[in-house]
Amino acid sequence: MCKTVALAGVSFLAGAMALASAALAAETPDLKDDPLTSPRTAWFREAKFGMFIHWGLYAVPAGVYKGKEIGGIGEWIMNNAKIPIPEYEKYAAEFNPVKFDAREWARVAKAAGMRYMVITSKHHDGFCMFDSKLTDYSITKATPFKRDPMKELAAACKDAGLKFCFYHSIMDWHRPDQNTNFTPYHEYMKGQLKELLTQYGPIGILWFDGQWIGPWDRKKGEDLYAYVRGLQPGLIVNNRVGKSTRQDGDYETPEQNIPAGAIQGRLWETCMTLNDTWGFKTSDHHWKSAADLARKLIDIASKGGNFLLNVGPTAEGVIPPESVERLAAVGQWLKTNGDAVYGAALSPYRKHPFDGRCTVKGNTLYVHVFKWPEGGVNLPGLLGEVKDAAPLDKAAGAVKWEMKKEGERQVLVLQAPEKPDAIATVVAVTFKAPPALDEAASGGLPGRQAADGTIALRAADAAVHGDTAQYESGDGKDNIGFWTRKEDWVSWDVAVTKPGTFAVEVTYACADGTGGSEYVVSAGDQQVAGKVEATGGWASFRTDKIGRLAIGKTGKVAIALKPKTKPGFAVMNLKAVDLKPVKE
Repeated sequence: MCKTVALAGVSFLAGAMALASAALAAETPDLKDDPLTSPRTAWFREAKFGMFIHWGLYAVPAGVYKGKEIGGIGEWIMNNAKIPIPEYEKYAAEFNPVKFDAREWARVAKAAGMRYMVITSKHHDGFCMFDSKLTDYSITKATPFKRDPMKELAAACKDAGLKFCFYHSIMDWHRPDQNTNFTPYHEYMKGQLKELLTQYGPIGILWFDGQWIGPWDRKKGEDLYAYVRGLQPGLIVNNRVGKSTRQDGDYETPEQNIPAGAIQGRLWETCMTLNDTWGFKTSDHHWKSAADLARKLIDIASKGGNFLLNVGPTAEGVIPPESVERLAAVGQWLKTNGDAVYGAALSPYRKHPFDGRCTVKGNTLYVHVFKWPEGGVNLPGLLGEVKDAAPLDKAAGAVKWEMKKEGERQVLVLQAPEKPDAIATVVAVTFKAPPALDEAASGGLPGRQAADGTIALRAADAAVHGDTAQYESGDGKDNIGFWTRKEDWVSWDVAVTKPGTFAVEVTYACADGTGGSEYVVSAGDQQVAGKVEATGGWASFRTDKIGRLAIGKTGKVAIALKPKTKPGFAVMNLKAVDLKPVKE
């Protein structure tokens, strides 16, 4: 039904695009600037909260094909239902989002307290949600709608003070030639990215995805990064521009989970759905509550990250009312408590000693309390002098506070106000200098020996080294997963107070057909070897005793687990490494 126009026939675009490109790329970008401190990322570091929008042809079937409910997420229906390209193309004739209102979408995002919007210009199905001159397979040419919603959203976001950003899929199911002759497709993709970066004004982020296709590699990712930054030097690009999911681009993108702690040395942004799907699906009513969403935002901010929260509009162009209602409630909380989120630095506590989180801005420690315990909130190890403590919400009432001494350590005690907030009460604790903690209170070294000498090392506390392995949680998981490269490894710094010989136990899971990886656990120059066995599933954990390690000194010791071989899809899902003292 629709055809792609060969790039050889569109050279006439060069002149028109060159003028716009010159205005946007008047300077040569510094590709080596540090995203953690670069001026171009300042708005991103301040924003903390953004709206993700998955919208495309998949909103027409909305999870149903030939009268049958299709499993999986809505935007993958073409793949999951194995819909042939000519059949899928027919949805374009039915796609007429007459209720689409760009200003309303921007209003919803603004009311939620969001600072930027990232929308799918093209998802894996290859359908273009913008006016591309390089294909007829677009909303302006293949649908009754004819309008360019990206142009309208760019204008609406500008008026609302929101950064406008694009998601763009590297993978394209509509172009099977990407797997046989990648060069023409590569040039087509670059041509469309040039359109996106020269026809819609300044773009905040290019959010790539689908980088796992066979022909893509790190070199292509590096070249594409340089290409798009050349078109808009101030652009921020996510890590999925490269082949890996770590250390490429400007920032990390954990999906559907919140890391256990800050991602060291990198900006990061958790992307997550409001229900269980990204693209609209009529059967999905599993909505997260407003309180849950706000607390997730707080948790992410306390670890120095951003929260990109998704909505999936209908084929008519309407953001589901369940999404609008929850976003509005989060926005109401932010109206009062936003100072504790926007531009806030991560918490000095690696593990919080109460039900809640902390953030920092200047000399203020913001204490976000989800549930007040009997006797108040105790914050141990704070260094420096407190000037005052008061809720950001004045309607909550006053908070009584005192700084006590427990041995050599200070403990700040906060009592609940008369009217605590149902989502989170934020108490602004003002110090005379930027707040700090002693090492023990902050969490210090993650591996501290118990009284009996045991060293318990958990996945959530591991430092992850490499490109793909990362911490994941939920659905029975609390482990290092996505471990698809044997070059990736994990480590813990341990404060050893009782040297000796230790029996090493490794707790892991591995799906059938994926076992066989060999690995070593090391402590200093000592190491012991283990082998991964299939456990029946990625959330079916078992514990193996793999041998003994000798640690002969006190003080800081690095303990690491490194794969040696990986015959299957992944190394393992690693939950824990335990070192238990052995009596000689």
